Amino acid sequence: MKLWQKDKASLKEVETFTVGKDREMDMYLAAFDVQGSLAHIQMLESIGLLTKDELTQLQSELKKIYSQIEKGEFKLQDDVEDIHSQIELLLTQKLGDIGKKIHSARSRNDQVLVDVKLFLRNEIEELVKHIQPFFDLLQTQSEKYKDHLLPGYTHLQLAMPSSFGLWFGAYAESLVDDTITLKAAYDVVNKNPLGSAAGYGSSFPINRTLTTKLLGFDDLNYNVVYAQMGRGKAERITAMALANVADTLSKLSMDACLFLNQNFSFISFPAELTTGSSIMPHKKNPDVFELIRSHCNRIKALPNEIMLMTTNLPSGYHRDLQLLKEHLFPAFKTLKDCIDMAGLMLSSIDVKKDILADEKYKYLFSVEEVNKLVLQGVPFRDAYKKVGLDIEAGKFSYNINVNHTHEGSIGNLCTEEIKKQINRLLESFPFKAVETAVAKLVK
Repeated sequence: MKLWQKDKASLKEVETFTVGKDREMDMYLAAFDVQGSLAHIQMLESIGLLTKDELTQLQSELKKIYSQIEKGEFKLQDDVEDIHSQIELLLTQKLGDIGKKIHSARSRNDQVLVDVKLFLRNEIEELVKHIQPFFDLLQTQSEKYKDHLLPGYTHLQLAMPSSFGLWFGAYAESLVDDTITLKAAYDVVNKNPLGSAAGYGSSFPINRTLTTKLLGFDDLNYNVVYAQMGRGKAERITAMALANVADTLSKLSMDACLFLNQNFSFISFPAELTTGSSIMPHKKNPDVFELIRSHCNRIKALPNEIMLMTTNLPSGYHRDLQLLKEHLFPAFKTLKDCIDMAGLMLSSIDVKKDILADEKYKYLFSVEEVNKLVLQGVPFRDAYKKVGLDIEAGKFSYNINVNHTHEGSIGNLCTEEIKKQINRLLESFPFKAVETAVAKLVK
């Protein structure tokens, strides 16, 4: 069954190629297609395109379908093109001509658009809810290990003293900025395109403000042409926000792989969290972090992929947009799994003590010795030259005790200040209002 079919069917090869993986991707959208339809029919009844009785019957059947989807009991029939066709077919089988009225005043274009935006909105919320406990874990570990020093590197060369407090805390604060971009993506996604139809509006006197309220959207995509142009843009902005989170996890994973290496030997993990070798009995491989790194690097390619797929497309709908779902939709679960696995690893980490007591790290303290001279009144350049000459002459002496007190330094991590930043961000998401609106719609 195809919503657009009249008297002639497409060649089988054309149908197979154009459908592609869309049926598989549509299962991500199933619940949201029902939500959009529930709002749409309520609006249709308000403008006289459905009777009150027809609305009641359609609502009852749609909610049954929604329940099946929530229970994992819903599937697309083999001969049905997509989720929209399947739902309309089920309604028509149950209600006859009433089921055929559900598509009045909309196109598959705005139907897909609203489904995608509802899906992205929900997935961003779920992702943020995964980030929050991971952020808390990073901050907990930052405080726990704040007195454990480790080498800081620039150019992968020894630079200055750092600490595990700084290391864990850096990734916590990185998630704050990542969440800012998720909020920006959420704001773009949380606008209602329903009613833009094929991209040029409708001659019916539809009430787009009503569907906006019913679906819990913050606002409308007002211009109907832009509503269609927004497809691809919303996905790209969301993909960039995912890529930012992925970049944080990828860098953290690379650090962990290095730190676990025997030449560094800064950290270790229980044997059950690492893997072995088929021939080397001593191996404890950081496979979890290596896979997180690879998964996240692939997610980092998503914005560019979507950008290229939408390059040079004029305004209006194009079938190219169908393919945007294939890598973006599964990326949410992949990223959430990576966050959860990183959390599992870091919650069981063992941090080595007294790393910097080893003399091979002595030059980490060269800046400390320069600064001591400056505090005694020696001009910085003279102090720098003196310490440099001492190093070259083999006369460098140092003390491994550091006393950094400024904001964000080893001795002043500003953990609470960073926590306040993310809490303000989390409070800015209208999750409760959206959940209330959706719950009212589908109950």
